[in-house]
Amino acid sequence: MTVLDRPGTNRETRRKRTGFPEAFAYEWIKFRSVRSTVWTTAAAAALPVVGAVFVAATGSLQPDDTVLGGSLTLSVVAQMLAAVVGALVVTGEYSSGTIRTTFAAVPRRGAVLAAKATLVAGVMYVLALLSCSLAYLVGDALLPQGRYAQGEPLPALFGIAASFAVAAVLGLAVGILVRHSAGAVTTVIGVLLLPSLFGPLFGDAERWVAGVSPTAALEKLTQTSEATADAVGSLGPWPSLLLVAACTAAVASAALLLLRRRDA
Repeated sequence: MTVLDRPGTNRETRRKRTGFPEAFAYEWIKFRSVRSTVWTTAAAAALPVVGAVFVAATGSLQPDDTVLGGSLTLSVVAQMLAAVVGALVVTGEYSSGTIRTTFAAVPRRGAVLAAKATLVAGVMYVLALLSCSLAYLVGDALLPQGRYAQGEPLPALFGIAASFAVAAVLGLAVGILVRHSAGAVTTVIGVLLLPSLFGPLFGDAERWVAGVSPTAALEKLTQTSEATADAVGSLGPWPSLLLVAACTAAVASAALLLLRRRDA
């Protein structure tokens, strides 16, 4: 029997060769097996449609609002849940200690992070695109015709879905940095909300500070009447989304650096 034929050596060799495809398969199994992530994901997908029905039933729109913006009234809350899902994907493993099993199966921690980020971003993008599109169609069907401006759903809906994906990756990165479910959830919700609250305090830099949150980019893309420069910055919707994506990439890079240096 050669050295490579030994069972222990084969297992070690297989571990070293385990990369992104295997890590993604593991993450998908874990994602759909954990109730907290499944139910939170389902809630994030359902909220936009529920909000569209509620707004149409109550007529609670501003005169200068759009059908798109009114139909997606609860999309901000849904986006927060998307960020929570991203955090729970990793903090649950730290709480239970199964993160050690994950790193034992896939020693390349960069591959683990890439798999988790691809999974949460992909799931949230698809679900948000379907849910928000349906919410817009529901609102368009139920709201009085001609009373409100229609808005421009395309290509805005693709950007809205992308903002959900970015929020999920941001939640994942914060979860890796904090490693505690309650702390990560609190932190990521604060990150989503605080830039808009404190942006006006920064004078000329307000358009950058207030526009750095995924929530700000989302409100601009939905074309809601509440997306004023004082609240979400004066950058346009697509530049704001690019800025948010760049900031999220920076946070994810910091999370990867810490993930490689810190013990599980």
